[in-house]
Amino acid sequence: MSKTFNIYCDESCHIENDHKKFMFLGSVSSAYNQVKLHTENINDLKKKHNFYAEIKWSKVSKSKLRFYLDLVDYFFATDLQFRTVGVEKAKINNDSFNQDYDDFYYKMYYYLLNHNLSSLYNYNVYLDIKDTLSAYKVNKLKDILNTKFGVFRNVQNIRSHESIIMQMADFLMGAISYLHNDEHQKNKAKVQIIKKIQQHCNEDLSKTNYSKKMNLFFIELR
Repeated sequence: MSKTFNIYCDESCHIENDHKKFMFLGSVSSAYNQVKLHTENINDLKKKHNFYAEIKWSKVSKSKLRFYLDLVDYFFATDLQFRTVGVEKAKINNDSFNQDYDDFYYKMYYYLLNHNLSSLYNYNVYLDIKDTLSAYKVNKLKDILNTKFGVFRNVQNIRSHESIIMQMADFLMGAISYLHNDEHQKNKAKVQIIKKIQQHCNEDLSKTNYSKKMNLFFIELR
């Protein structure tokens, strides 16, 4: 039987005119047969810290810092993998490529999902429904991906509260986005979390790297 992976995707600073320098799409992937285990373990971690809210980078605060630091430790102790692609929005020039912003969005997702694939495996992709692709666009994205790869069994929208691993994607990508888009970085809890991530991964989080665990890819637009 072919091995299957679930990939949970989210985005940050993707609105065209939000005055943020970088746009990011990110994902956390897990072997399909490990999803239940990760969900249970993270829920246990939440109970340990009396944390009952949805995990979101935008909600990080000093009062729950210990939970978030333990969450970072958990991520790096497991087989979960994170990937994000980023682009400097000022360099997006859709007119030169006869495309609109939606077309560019597809390309970003293509770059996010075409990494480290195996023709021997199947993949399920889940995108946060709150402000990502519509059902029509999700089907189109699946067609685009499978034209080349043929390994994407399912591509669909879900709501972030339905998946704690999708919430992990929001959290980790939020950290990367904060590092690149918030020059003054006044939130001390968020700064501590970023430092913790850097200690674990031993990677320069300001540029493209080749890590399998915490992979960053910055698209150089021409």
